[in-house]
Amino acid sequence: MTKSHRLDHNPFLVPPGKKIDLADFDPGYTAGFKDKEAAKAALLEDVSELAQMQDVFWVSKQYALIIIFQALDAAGKDSTIKHVMSGVNPQGVAVYSFKGPSEEERLHPFLWRPMRVLPAAGTIAIFNRSYYEEVLVVRVHPKFLDGQLLVREQSNEGLDHLWKLRFDNINNFEKTLAQENTRVLKFFLNVSRKEQRQRFLKRLEDPEKNWKFSVADLKERERWDEYQAAYQDMLRATSTDVAPWYIIPADKKWFMRACVADIIATQIRELHLEYPHVGEREAAALAEAKQQLLAEQS
Repeated sequence: MTKSHRLDHNPFLVPPGKKIDLADFDPGYTAGFKDKEAAKAALLEDVSELAQMQDVFWVSKQYALIIIFQALDAAGKDSTIKHVMSGVNPQGVAVYSFKGPSEEERLHPFLWRPMRVLPAAGTIAIFNRSYYEEVLVVRVHPKFLDGQLLVREQSNEGLDHLWKLRFDNINNFEKTLAQENTRVLKFFLNVSRKEQRQRFLKRLEDPEKNWKFSVADLKERERWDEYQAAYQDMLRATSTDVAPWYIIPADKKWFMRACVADIIATQIRELHLEYPHVGEREAAALAEAKQQLLAEQS
């Protein structure tokens, strides 16, 4: 499929092994798209291509795919998933939200949660928030560690040691997935503090959107700088060759969706998947079946 647009993904990529400053990534960047209509047209192209490629992805059953979305409140995770994945076959896609862990989940290692919902070959799993919450929200609120399964030595070494250990465990986990042909695509939807405020106000002013707002959202907003620091450290530590992070500008939802769709479509396309080839015996059987069906017309 020939696309009328080409998007350079390098400005969004967190280079593995290099320190980045989150402040250097502009949440309002639009990569040269002139306006909302141009981005919408690009999104439609990518959604259409993604639908076609998912069919080959499903039938070939050579890979599985995990797509991770992390973001602060009101960045647009739900709407991005809705728009970008609008053309895919629901049979081959599952969406999981990683909210606060249950009692059972707290009694297991933190990576037990994603292990339970790993996608099978040919399918896609979307994580709306993910196991990365354990080095983000839990880092900002270390009291959430209470009741978790922690080795005593981990607790005694201090929190800095614990976060580094979890970063290492995550990297090893994703490396193992890659070795087993499960690809991991990771998106941080980067919304500005100013734009988050505007979206919160819209939720409060529109009665039909009141349900989206929680007083707890304001409490978390007060910890903005802490979250920025936690995200920056996490992005630096866990963007790897096999599972790099993409920082997606999120102030313009129309660009954010087009950008995410373009990256997903490109990554699947570069797997160079093909429909299964039929052997000689199967081909002969198909030809015979065709002749039988054609004979019914006479």
